[in-house]
Amino acid sequence: MTDRIAILGTGAMGLPMARRLCEAGFEVHAWNRTREKAAPLEALGARVHATAAEAARSAPMVVSMLESGSVVADVLFAQGAAAAMAPGTLFIDMASIAPREARDHAARLAETGVSHLDAPVSGGTVGAEAGTLAIMVGGKPSDFERAQHVLKVFGRATHVGPHGSGQLAKLANQMIVGVTIGAVAEALLLCAKGGADMAKVREAIAGGFADSRVLQLHGDRMVRRDFAPRARMSVQLKDMRNALATAEEIGFDAPITALLERLYGESIEHGLQDLDHSGLFVELASRNAMQ
Repeated sequence: MTDRIAILGTGAMGLPMARRLCEAGFEVHAWNRTREKAAPLEALGARVHATAAEAARSAPMVVSMLESGSVVADVLFAQGAAAAMAPGTLFIDMASIAPREARDHAARLAETGVSHLDAPVSGGTVGAEAGTLAIMVGGKPSDFERAQHVLKVFGRATHVGPHGSGQLAKLANQMIVGVTIGAVAEALLLCAKGGADMAKVREAIAGGFADSRVLQLHGDRMVRRDFAPRARMSVQLKDMRNALATAEEIGFDAPITALLERLYGESIEHGLQDLDHSGLFVELASRNAMQ
């Protein structure tokens, strides 16, 4: 087992993931832009560093859970984390970024002898805390095998292809989630407008072809009007826009994703950016004067 591991980014997802590494017996070296967010790890034996480069130095594996592709690039190449990694280090990027960014990072790291996996996740903070994340991994099969004992701490990992493929799979995940949230919200609101009980409608269609984890989890949030952020509207919009940008790059028409991207964008224009992504329900309710 690789005993020493660095984790860069200890926000809503990164903190519980780092906590799981500590509990699994790893020697954890953590960094976060806002140091206070990493401080709780010290009670679990982790060492919190002032810079990403300090955290990454001498760690055979470095895991990142950062905000975006531009932030990953900045931390790696401007803040010096990549330069601090010794040849042979494996960098596991678990942020959701554009596939082209993942391929670029992999190529630039390879020039210094550092290996790369793009390994975005699905499952939100609930999955991060429970260690049940779905992890979609792009990169070399040998590096995937090397990372297995780390990835299994976070959840279930599947190798889906070369560099960038993990991000493609995550875009597919987010396209399906975003579109399905819209379908569930619109359907439940239609029923409510017509006089049916939304909670009972959700119960009635569970188990049929319309059932899904989105209906179960996000549909319940809609019924209860619980839009406390687990995955924010702003993050869902970022992912939908990454999907459309990637589709344009490869010449693929994605009209359904484009429609939902517009709806999420308009929701954020109306001040809903900090709601859970199931908060698209609020936008659709407002359009139908159902607030």
